[in-house]
Amino acid sequence: MKIPDWLKTFSMETIRSVKEINWEEWVPGVRAVIVYIHQNNQVLLIHKKRGLGAGKVNAPGGHIEAGETPEQAAVRECQEEVGLTPKGLELRGKLYFQFLDGLRMEGFVYTATAFTGDMIETDEADPFWCHVDKMPLNRMWEDDFYWLPQVLRGKQMDGRFIFDNDTMVSLDVAIRDPE
Repeated sequence: MKIPDWLKTFSMETIRSVKEINWEEWVPGVRAVIVYIHQNNQVLLIHKKRGLGAGKVNAPGGHIEAGETPEQAAVRECQEEVGLTPKGLELRGKLYFQFLDGLRMEGFVYTATAFTGDMIETDEADPFWCHVDKMPLNRMWEDDFYWLPQVLRGKQMDGRFIFDNDTMVSLDVAIRDPE
């Protein structure tokens, strides 16, 4: 993959706003998925035990492996992390994260209202059901506050974020009705 010239001289030490990044040429270093299974005003969340976001509340998800589509990764990650197979996945949006340490992540956000299997705890995640109006947003990634409640109400979104470790520095979120 060819790295754009502007990215070769890119310095996160001087960038503080998502508007300063050329997102048309920005190249993710990591591609990932996140899946929100929800039904009857409940959403499946996890206490993340390891990896990026360890200690936070999140949803099942993870890296897209070589040769895998985002939807295939969404199913696999749910099965591996919580023992459930989501049914009827719907792509609700994309997230673009630039971390000041250089990590560049593109994320695909999926929802599902049905699943099969039995929920299990794994070495990566301790799953739990939570009422959508009582999500512990103060224990989740900061960006979730700006888009997750709307996505669970059926909206679509795209978001761009800059993070300094766990702290959000800048954001640009567009929420829209489904197409």
